Amino acid sequence: MIHEFKKVWKQYTIGMLWLLGLLWPLLGIHADGTLTFQKTVTVWTYLLAGSLVCLMIYVMKASGSLKFISNPMSRVADGAKSATAAFPTWVWIALILGVAVVYPQFAGRYGTDVAINVMLYICLGLGLNCVVGLAGMLDLGYIAFYGVGAYTYALLNVTYGLAFWVCLPFAALFACLAGCVVGYPTLRMRGDYLAIVTLGFGEIIRIILNNWMTLTNGPNGILGINPIGIYIPIFENGLTFEHIWVKKLQLFYYFALGLAIFAAIAVRRLNYSRVGRAWESIREDETAAELMGVNTFIYKLLAYAMGASFAGLAGAFFAARMKFVSPESFTFLESAMVLCMVVLGGMGSIPGIILGVIALVALPEVFREFQSYRMLVFGATMVIMMLFRPSGLIPAKRVGTRSEEKEG
Repeated sequence: MIHEFKKVWKQYTIGMLWLLGLLWPLLGIHADGTLTFQKTVTVWTYLLAGSLVCLMIYVMKASGSLKFISNPMSRVADGAKSATAAFPTWVWIALILGVAVVYPQFAGRYGTDVAINVMLYICLGLGLNCVVGLAGMLDLGYIAFYGVGAYTYALLNVTYGLAFWVCLPFAALFACLAGCVVGYPTLRMRGDYLAIVTLGFGEIIRIILNNWMTLTNGPNGILGINPIGIYIPIFENGLTFEHIWVKKLQLFYYFALGLAIFAAIAVRRLNYSRVGRAWESIREDETAAELMGVNTFIYKLLAYAMGASFAGLAGAFFAARMKFVSPESFTFLESAMVLCMVVLGGMGSIPGIILGVIALVALPEVFREFQSYRMLVFGATMVIMMLFRPSGLIPAKRVGTRSEEKEG
């Protein structure tokens, strides 16, 4: 135990010294470029204190000293499972949907706006779940398909005047084609090589959007995108329909909620289908799956295409909501955030991904008053949580029989 502690402490000290040397000039910088020594020392004091706490938790966990915490946590988890098992699944789904429907009536404009972001990221997370969670392929350029969907609606609407509902299937189709384009020549790779290729593809799409002035207007983006339009029946002097633009935030919230529900149902049906089983076999052991007769290349390409389609739908909704798109909205950081949502919530788990999106999108808004320190606290919290829940907040359940599938 003492030898293990010394080894961990040595690695920790070397790592912190390197981190201190690399990031010291980046902390405490004012607008005029000057450094404040006192502020820098204060920030690093908090950083060292938090990392020491993480180190102590790691050592205590390795030594088995945290059983008095893990056992109560297990009892709480078992109690929660027994409590949820007391009612059928459809009761809980109906309760959650009821809360989601009435939420805008009690939340303000800010709360509704955050909820819309949550719904769009749920669609993105569920789409990436097809690639990462089910098929087991690491994708670092997923946000490129989000950008393809957004620019598809923006260009078709501004250039040709097509309505949102007409452009929506085209956004999914073009994103799907983009997924096939990147997938066909690269999916024979595995592991880190595939991740690097997808990262490069995401950057290629961003650079094209940023430099193709005649089509995308470059870094200036595209303005004047129409929002969602709907027809309302009017019974004055017979039955007529009036076209209105969706401008109220609450109405757009319900459209985003419908998109998230559609994505959840579609991904669940895919998960319990023959395609989902093939994806899981590829994720567990691609060589064994191929030996058992699974066409791994076709199913991996299908996973990319399906995941890209969900991103295209979310991108069209994003463009209709913002009425403006630019390449700055589709950077690598967005891809990393969506990937973190999938891993944090639980790969392959729909409830876990929804919870992971809420944790990464809604919770930082709650701690916004801490300003620059909120992300430091949030990152330390994620590290501690992953020590206790490395498989995610709600890990995916492995269903063995068809009767269990129907009950689930």
